[in-house]
Amino acid sequence: MIVWLTHNIASIIVGLILIAIIYLLVRGKIKERKTGGCGCGCSSCNGGCMHPVKPESSSDASSD
Repeated sequence: MIVWLTHNIASIIVGLILIAIIYLLVRGKIKERKTGGCGCGCSSCNGGCMHPVKPESSSDASSD
């Protein structure tokens, strides 16, 4: 067992680093989705990537 570990320690370390990076990326995306963002950076985003235009308020429409 020790011989196998010494021969494969570099692969084990690289694998653990990749697993940690993937975990952090997925966790970040989940947190981002829970807050309602899609990652595009726009403040009015509702989570979709179509970037819909904000609807005008009803008080603006009734003043016509």
